[in-house]
Amino acid sequence: MKKGIILVFAISFFVVLTQGNAMITEYDEITKSDKADVSLFAKKMNGVYTDFKIDFQGSVFSRPFWINTTEPAWHPQIIYKDINQDGKNELIIILTKGTGNGILEQEVHIFHIQKQKINKELVDDQIAIVLKNVKTELLPNKATISIGKKKYTIDTKPLKIEPEHLFPDIYFGNLINFEINDNQLIAKIGGQISPAGGSIGEVKITYMFKHKMYQAKSVEFEPSE
Repeated sequence: MKKGIILVFAISFFVVLTQGNAMITEYDEITKSDKADVSLFAKKMNGVYTDFKIDFQGSVFSRPFWINTTEPAWHPQIIYKDINQDGKNELIIILTKGTGNGILEQEVHIFHIQKQKINKELVDDQIAIVLKNVKTELLPNKATISIGKKKYTIDTKPLKIEPEHLFPDIYFGNLINFEINDNQLIAKIGGQISPAGGSIGEVKITYMFKHKMYQAKSVEFEPSE
């Protein structure tokens, strides 16, 4: 009787693995990292990659609502580094949801690895951080940005944007990109003064892991050169 149960369990387990592998073969492999032993699979639908599968060291995880552009230059990034100073590498995946004239929209997903399992960690929203920490004012010929005690004044005349084409205020939201620098998660959010672009610089957010989520450690502004 016991042998029969074991045999049934073994057959069932084999069927599950076979179905999982067959499922992945229906998807396109769009990027991988040999260092992390991770591959990303997705389906191309309506001009974007979506319905993602993460093959992490042989285990498959579904992320059906992820989106990434199909442009080869902006395939998802897989980064495997210790960004919370716990002595273990984290799995960081950066997606590019949209690109275009005056647009670069990325989002980041961070997974902590425990016993070959990955756990999704929260990252404080970059736009919410900007709204809480950055004060702005936009006039016909200048823009001001204040963060804490620091105030920046940008001469916008060289951009040659007519007053009727200006936003009511500096806009943050079209230019969002993430990077890992010096083992720290950094978000850069561009400030624009016109629908045609008019970028005047970017807010740089450096994150730290605190209270079980990634929160802003510092918020700075870097004017365009």
